Amino acid sequence: MPPFRIDVPELVLADLRERLSHTRFTVASDRTPWNAGADPADLRALVDYWADGFDWRRVEARLNTYSHHLADIDGRRVHFVHVKSARPGAMPLVLTHGWPSCFVEMLAVADRLAADFDVVIPSLPGFGYSEAPGGPFIGRRIAETWQHLMTVTLGYQRYGAFGGDIGGSVTQWLGALYPASVAGIHMTSGSLTAGIDSAALNPDELAYLAAEQAYDAQDGGYSEIMRTRPDTIAAALTDSPAGLLAWIADKYRDWSDCAGDLKTRWTADDLLTVATLYWATGSIGSSFRAYYDHPHAGPRPPITVPTAITLSHEPLMAGFPQSLAERAFPGLRHFARPERGGHFMSHEEPDYLAEQLRTFFLPLT
Repeated sequence: MPPFRIDVPELVLADLRERLSHTRFTVASDRTPWNAGADPADLRALVDYWADGFDWRRVEARLNTYSHHLADIDGRRVHFVHVKSARPGAMPLVLTHGWPSCFVEMLAVADRLAADFDVVIPSLPGFGYSEAPGGPFIGRRIAETWQHLMTVTLGYQRYGAFGGDIGGSVTQWLGALYPASVAGIHMTSGSLTAGIDSAALNPDELAYLAAEQAYDAQDGGYSEIMRTRPDTIAAALTDSPAGLLAWIADKYRDWSDCAGDLKTRWTADDLLTVATLYWATGSIGSSFRAYYDHPHAGPRPPITVPTAITLSHEPLMAGFPQSLAERAFPGLRHFARPERGGHFMSHEEPDYLAEQLRTFFLPLT
């Protein structure tokens, strides 16, 4: 596996700046900023900075201080970052991001874990520099790919797995399919209620599931579009960098622990790093496959490996009963309900999350 370096062609960056300079902005539908989606005034400020101020080459140089690789697994290109520990025989951990995130979310946690663990951060299929899947984008298929990456490509015999959102679902599939290789799994979110017998639920559990459905009804417009008409919205976002940024920033604001103020959790450089990676790789459309292919997911086998949950502090997880986790994961050993750190906890609270991972995984080495 020769090293891989991120190197966005200058022509791509010049075209990006040209498109940004011709952005046409909409008028707000509501007097309260962000009530109707991405606020036009905030979006304009980000677009102006993206076009004239954001230094991608500086960001690119920082990202290239990490060890990037491309692996060929079943004829498909998989990008991953490999952060090796100086500790002899360090336990490996595979950290899996979700949507609309990317590998960058996990770097701060990897830095904090490197004293004790080897850390592998793959890009999900169809995200960034990882090639889109040839078949359905489902948790089982990704888990099979990660197992190959960890045990065949990298030669690890036993490893731990962590993820949130889509990454949480992939992590659960790893635990279900490969208990001989996976020492334990740790999630912040991602299908935590999948496979639970609803007939046996208690009132608190039923109340949570009802609240979850109510939240999805209010928040789920984006996912319905991506689930039913991904190519239509992808055509717009692949052509308009401002539209792409609005689509991404809206979810970063809604799902992070920022109390409605995006700037408390995310700098402009944070958001534009993610947006530039999606733009330069043209991967926003292929990232929607996780939603479009969801009906192919199928039931997940039982999970018996040691399990930890550190609930993300976001609306979707509010009121999640520990008893639901105990029903879903017989091997549950650790359950934490922090009051900080939302959907993108790896970025939002890297010190706290690194300590959570260290506390759970070190005894399993």
